[in-house]
Amino acid sequence: MLIVYGKKYGQLFRMPGLFGNRDFYVTSNPDDYSVVFRNEGQWPVRRCFDTFVYHRKVHRAKYFQGVDGLLASSGEKWYNVRKVANPVLMQPRNVRPYLTTMLDVNDEFLERIRKIRNPKTLEMPDSFEEEINRLALESVAAVALNTRLGLINRDGLEGDSKAIISNLRSVFDMVVLLEGVPFWKILKTPGFYKMMKVLDAILDDCNKYIELALEKIEKDKTNRSATELNRQKSVLEKLAQEDKKIAVTMALDMLFAGVDTTSSALAGILAVLAKNPQKQEKLYEEMKTILPEKHSRLTIDNMSNLPYLRACIKEGLRLHPILPGTMRQLPHDVVLSGYRVPAGNDITTAGNAQMRDEDYVPRAKEYIPERWLRNDLNNKYAGDIVRPFMYLPFGFGPRSCAGRRVVELEMEITIARLVRNFIIEFNHPIENLFKQKMIVVPNKPLNFKFEERKE
Repeated sequence: MLIVYGKKYGQLFRMPGLFGNRDFYVTSNPDDYSVVFRNEGQWPVRRCFDTFVYHRKVHRAKYFQGVDGLLASSGEKWYNVRKVANPVLMQPRNVRPYLTTMLDVNDEFLERIRKIRNPKTLEMPDSFEEEINRLALESVAAVALNTRLGLINRDGLEGDSKAIISNLRSVFDMVVLLEGVPFWKILKTPGFYKMMKVLDAILDDCNKYIELALEKIEKDKTNRSATELNRQKSVLEKLAQEDKKIAVTMALDMLFAGVDTTSSALAGILAVLAKNPQKQEKLYEEMKTILPEKHSRLTIDNMSNLPYLRACIKEGLRLHPILPGTMRQLPHDVVLSGYRVPAGNDITTAGNAQMRDEDYVPRAKEYIPERWLRNDLNNKYAGDIVRPFMYLPFGFGPRSCAGRRVVELEMEITIARLVRNFIIEFNHPIENLFKQKMIVVPNKPLNFKFEERKE
């Protein structure tokens, strides 16, 4: 939609703010992107969803006690949370030890696929999107809380876990309406009260698991249970050593933000691999070099050099980005495309959406992972294919996705093991497979076919 508006109104256009919202500027001029990100200031500001801010600062202020987390804070408050979280979440050496935990979850996911696929067609049921959501939530809980929810082996979601997934999807549906025309700021609407109720339910259900994890930490100060299980300390436990309230809020943010985003990313990558069997086979050949048998285990060492796997993931995110661009509010006026944009207004760069535009990417509609293999001198696709600051699937700079390293590891594990175990097909039209809400989400049943590989 941003690209359509850009072609109609120009590379830089302004959408007036409504009901107290700031004006909203969108630029699809790559020359502007460096200006935006080089002027974001010490504490980059990205607009928070006002309903989330209200929920944490007003509606449930007693629970959050001024620690609003990364989803509902800016400026110095945001920085105080991020500086505690970064050493735990943003350094690859601190995330890789969670490999064992995530592999155990992934083992169950593969067996779940074998159990629920149609025995004749080998296709997944229409509910496969829910299965990927289970994988994402189970993985996030295992890393954030060192807790297993037991979602994957169940034939039906139950209780709190079912409510969390259902309510998260409801939030994505409601936030577009409430944030786009925020009439609730003048008069509290039924939709606003419904959003508060859903956010309450997510908070209360997630908090039950967080409290159980905290109790386990308190009972095991020497971390014996983690040692016996050959597990890393959870993110919650590591952060709690610095600040318990920040730890709880960050765990909540991980559970909140790590389900639909990760599952949509995985679905998009699987879709393009399924529609490009030659690329899938090339990835399979790479997987066989480190996983000679289906049941062979991934390790930190054998995952260190998987260029084609990472190229396949990058190319999948290029074709199916979760968000069309990246937003900032700048602390001072800037000049974009020859126009002065006043400080404090929302500015969105549309780079992710432009990655499917032939003006910027050669053969943009095609799935060509080789374009990311820049060290291959014989690769005619290698080299710079985008302008600076265009391809930002996880955002940019200090304000980039805090869970990026965990998500990348989860995607690498899942794609590697699915391709090693199965021939993946999608024998249905791929057009309009996704739709844009707050993020991109599946628009059709994900009826992937998973055929066992013979070796």
